[in-house]
Amino acid sequence: DMGRALGLLLLPLALLAAPARAEGGTAAAAEEVQIEVLHLPEPCSPKSKKGDLLNAHYDGFLASDGSKFYCSRTQNEGHPKWFVLGVGQVIKGLDIAMMNMCPGEKRKVTIPPSLAYGQQGYAQGKIPPNATLIFEIELYAVNKGPRSVEAFNQIDKDRDKKLSELEISQYLKEEFARDGKKRHPSAHDEILADIFKKNDHDGDGFISAKEYNVYQHDEL
Repeated sequence: DMGRALGLLLLPLALLAAPARAEGGTAAAAEEVQIEVLHLPEPCSPKSKKGDLLNAHYDGFLASDGSKFYCSRTQNEGHPKWFVLGVGQVIKGLDIAMMNMCPGEKRKVTIPPSLAYGQQGYAQGKIPPNATLIFEIELYAVNKGPRSVEAFNQIDKDRDKKLSELEISQYLKEEFARDGKKRHPSAHDEILADIFKKNDHDGDGFISAKEYNVYQHDEL
């Protein structure tokens, strides 16, 4: 089940990693993402929301000269990208641009530098400073994200609203058994240690709902 794939629990799959910090400034406040819907399927559901796991293809262009700096179809053997919406796995402008979008929908979005790579640009991605970006996006799937309330409750067997090492260890065993891949026994311990290192921010040996970053806080 792709929606609960173990890797997504652990590793953000960034198309272009989000910049470390957004560019501030008063001019930025007036700038926003422009969205043009190129194709809207009927019926159009489910609509994407924060925390959903999306599968999409997109091409990125520089607004200044129309040159293409990114194409998901030429990477990763042409597979569409999976990422969690609204959590900073992609640049801020894409997190905004892909809200309320349904499978089959196509959009052309224009993202100002303040919601992309700002004054620094992104040399590795061939994006100059202060670049306005245009993305053409085709969305294929909208799934419940790996960090959803459902996933949390599934791991939290004793319902104490926090995940213990034993609970996550059990969950890893089930996930490993499900995907049937051969792994070295030490992989389990390494992944478990990594999960706690990355998620147990207060170091109390448990991952709380807040640390797990569940999106619908009111449901817990």
